[in-house]
Amino acid sequence: MKELWLINKGENWEEVKESVKDAIELGFTGVIVKDEFKELSEKLGRIEVSSEDVFEVKGREDVEKALKIAEEKGRVFLDFENWKIIPLENIVALRKKGKVVVLVKTPEEAKTVLHTLEKGADGIIVEAYDRERLAEFANILREGEKLKLVEAEIKKISPLGVGDRVCIDTITLMSKGEGMLVGNKAEFMFLVASESEESEYVSARPFRVNAGSVNAYIKVGDRTKYLSELKAGDKVEIVRFDGNTRESYVGRVKIEKRPMILVEAEVNGLRGSVILQNAETIKLVGKDGEHLSVSELKVGDRVLVWIGEKARHFGVAVEEFIIER
Repeated sequence: MKELWLINKGENWEEVKESVKDAIELGFTGVIVKDEFKELSEKLGRIEVSSEDVFEVKGREDVEKALKIAEEKGRVFLDFENWKIIPLENIVALRKKGKVVVLVKTPEEAKTVLHTLEKGADGIIVEAYDRERLAEFANILREGEKLKLVEAEIKKISPLGVGDRVCIDTITLMSKGEGMLVGNKAEFMFLVASESEESEYVSARPFRVNAGSVNAYIKVGDRTKYLSELKAGDKVEIVRFDGNTRESYVGRVKIEKRPMILVEAEVNGLRGSVILQNAETIKLVGKDGEHLSVSELKVGDRVLVWIGEKARHFGVAVEEFIIER
């Protein structure tokens, strides 16, 4: 997930304190303050605190220096004089280790930085603004990337025996048409709906996604995890039917034995599958955000899926020959 930093190297601690408190309450990754205010800032709440200088990229030679700082320190804070995209593209493309976090002035600059060369920088820094302005930048980060979801046709539905399924309770409420991307293949994932609809059997639990079998992958940003790996405090990615995403965190994971069902679907000759609990409250999502219960799903129905381009190794996209069935 992308990082969001506040920089306030002011001399007046009372003023700095207020902006640091805003950053903590708005969920910022960290703050950059003068060295003498580091300890005071750390006492205000759990947030990363740095007194590092922002490195100014003024010419071609500074690109190499920035890359070296990132590799040696694990993160480099950058400011581009006379804002230019090409130096940032070079740094994003050439960087091998370390995170790149870039100073921005406007929400438009923030969006550009976060999506340069599609992958973008690892985060942004904003200078001390009023709380409303800081919240605007925080909302940009929470929106996440826009994914391209496509319709896949259901080809097979097959009840299985009892298996271990993973139920993810988040610290965020979800709406109809929102859920998480889960699948047996890293490059083919189904949008599994949140339990945001009531039924005659149970009340709505809009914080929950009954995600599937323990072996399945879940998409989290540009990585994948196994459902069995998730635990309280882990980041997860909430995905809406229109492709918009936002981040949340796991509040609780429940793994229980339940009857399971295999669902296979196909799009453009590519086939993928997911194993879900066999219950009417477990649903996939259609193109307009409607929920389709697995208990009523039929061959020929169409559901939303995400198609990736690369295989995965330890959750990271890699260029190698891998077949998943």
